[in-house]
Amino acid sequence: MSAWKALSGELDPDVRTFAERLRLVIDRSGLGVAAVAERTGHERADWDAYANAARPVPRSAVVALSDVTGADLGPLTAHWEHADRAWKRLLRERAVPEAPEAGTGTGTGVRPPEPAPEDVPADRADPVLPAAPVDPAAPADPAAPAGPLDPADRTMRIRPVPSAREREPSAVPAPHPGSAAGRAPESGPPAARTRRRASPLLYVAGILGAALVVTAAVLLVDLGGTGKAPAAAPPPPATTTPTPAPSLPEGVRCTGADCGGLDPEDMGCGGPLATTVARTRVGAALVEVRHSEVCAAAWARISGGAPGDEVSVQSGTAVRVAGVLADGDGGAYTAMIPVASGGAARACATLSGGEDGCTGG
Repeated sequence: MSAWKALSGELDPDVRTFAERLRLVIDRSGLGVAAVAERTGHERADWDAYANAARPVPRSAVVALSDVTGADLGPLTAHWEHADRAWKRLLRERAVPEAPEAGTGTGTGVRPPEPAPEDVPADRADPVLPAAPVDPAAPADPAAPAGPLDPADRTMRIRPVPSAREREPSAVPAPHPGSAAGRAPESGPPAARTRRRASPLLYVAGILGAALVVTAAVLLVDLGGTGKAPAAAPPPPATTTPTPAPSLPEGVRCTGADCGGLDPEDMGCGGPLATTVARTRVGAALVEVRHSEVCAAAWARISGGAPGDEVSVQSGTAVRVAGVLADGDGGAYTAMIPVASGGAARACATLSGGEDGCTGG
């Protein structure tokens, strides 16, 4: 037996029960915490924390412990599920909401918008004068400053405005009557008519030339050939008709994987559609594996139990657990797990007095 530390009196009852269960499994195996840590692939410090209820236990560690020690996975997983729910509830209660920032009344951390600058009165605003047109050919104004104006200099500089006579365009000298420019083109109208007549002809000639080029290219391709047979057209895609879902008897509402985690009575899988494929007695309680071939699912049932007794059904890594209620008749059944046959599932029970057992072993 290992020298375990005393568990805290403030632990949740489910967490305490699971920690005691872990210690019992390790003690019965005779391996010790160091050997269990080495064989399960988890650190020694982690197993010390698990056994002392200092942190939540991952499901992978529970499965590895069952494989190493040979402990029954069904009851061990049932206790782990209760402890895991208690840990999650405890972690939610320990969560602390974000505190508001100091100096702000809302805690949002958003600074109030800064006030917009006051509008400047219209009579105090600086006047904006239109820019005077600049003549590129005009000489530079010697009085103008060489560099950019100082923003602090508010003095307006007025440039002289040219007179009306200066703004008029200079008169173009009339061509000499004897010069070539002074003679009017005698053949103006006939030349325009010739250009209008030539444009459609050029357009048609261009179309004919393009057509000839395309025809020649097609003939060359057909005569030269590549010597390869034309590729066969791809076969039309095969039309697949969806396989209709199997028709279920009246009242049955699920089958196979759709039944996982559901109540067998609510889904219509119980009653005459279910049979007991395995049974065993644990103390005074009868434990059975119930299987429905129509629903392709199995579940566990306990009869003659006492309040606090638990029953579970397991197939591979799928486990469902139920407990006997204090105001019940001593019976309980689990939710369903999908199985190919009833022999793939087994039922286990853990009594409130500490006795446990499973079907098929």
